[in-house]
Amino acid sequence: MMLIRYVSCVFAVLLAGGSSALVVAERSPVQAQRSDTRQQVEDQFREWLPGTVWPDAKKQGTSRETFDRALSSLSLDWSLPELQPPGQTTAGDDQRQAEFQNPGLYFSEGQLTSLATAGGNLLKQWANALMMIEQRYAVPPEIIVAIWGRESHFGRVRPKHQAVRVLATQAFMGRRRTLYYPELLAALRILEQDQWPEETLLSSWAGAMGQPQLLPSRFLRYAVDADGDGRRDIWRSVPDSLGSIANYLHEHGWNPGRSWGVEVRVPASVSCTLEGPRQGKPVREWAQLGLARADQTSLPDENSDAIAFLLMPAGRLGPAFLVSDNFYVLKQYNESDLYALFIGHLADRLRGGSSFQAAWVPTDPLKRGDIWAMQERLQAQGHDVGKVDGLIGFATRTAIGQWQTRNQRVETCFPDAALIPMIR
Repeated sequence: MMLIRYVSCVFAVLLAGGSSALVVAERSPVQAQRSDTRQQVEDQFREWLPGTVWPDAKKQGTSRETFDRALSSLSLDWSLPELQPPGQTTAGDDQRQAEFQNPGLYFSEGQLTSLATAGGNLLKQWANALMMIEQRYAVPPEIIVAIWGRESHFGRVRPKHQAVRVLATQAFMGRRRTLYYPELLAALRILEQDQWPEETLLSSWAGAMGQPQLLPSRFLRYAVDADGDGRRDIWRSVPDSLGSIANYLHEHGWNPGRSWGVEVRVPASVSCTLEGPRQGKPVREWAQLGLARADQTSLPDENSDAIAFLLMPAGRLGPAFLVSDNFYVLKQYNESDLYALFIGHLADRLRGGSSFQAAWVPTDPLKRGDIWAMQERLQAQGHDVGKVDGLIGFATRTAIGQWQTRNQRVETCFPDAALIPMIR
């Protein structure tokens, strides 16, 4: 038996023409199982495309020619994160265990300075295009350029994935299949309507495309041809990219008469549980409660009846802001409070503004699973924490503050490592 095995290995080497073939002449059981499993999944994928995707794509107006051109030779992209192949367990538990970091880390001074410097130069370079875009959509150039910078560093960070392959993989075996399946159908509609070759539709690993990082459904609805060449080219055209961002904000209700917000000083007498989009008050009422700009000057329009909202993304452990409805329009681009704040703050920097007045107090890194469990406990006690997701949104911050007050503790509206087991 040993002789037969030796001869078989030597024969494999001779066929390969070199000694290196000896290493791969026999696969280990684990490698063989992994390879066979992948092939089975690929086979299921090949059946899923014509069996499930094609009927739905056809209903939405995609031709068979476009469908076959985009998908006939497509294979799954196994390098993407958040995959859950059929028959395998989800990565959700790992996601719940990721660390939730200090919100202040989101605002790297080096990154903000770099973006503000480059963005300032680009505001001048594209001044004419931005002026026409502002006239049409009533969105300030600084806001548009801030989003452009945050999403793709002004087009300098180019997406490297093919959107159709990403979306097909995620729609077939991603953790968020229900999100990606409509986006796959939307990508096929782009190929059909705009007549782009599929290799042009480059995206991030999450399927967001071009310089503004638009998902396909958003491209279909909001992308515009701002340079007048007959194509909505968010990959190569700066005017089209800027115009598409502006149109997106315009369609979501950007109010040209108001700023996004301002950093404020919140007196100790004002509870941090007043934060959030559900508790807006006229600016004059906030002023009467003692809120002022962070530099202690009066609030803008302090006698106004315009509704404003308190934002404290780190509770009392970081800067506070009084924001307008425009802040929540920015959140339509990306639902994160920190993202919208980053855009508003960067836009202020592009106008010559300075860094935050208040400091971000260092906070304990927390496991998302611990935050998740805390949310469930607070919810069981009757608190509204919003979505139980392991993230510290405004509703969770408010619920923490209410728990702290009820239990006669210092009201911070933000968790720390000691607070988690107390609430749980």
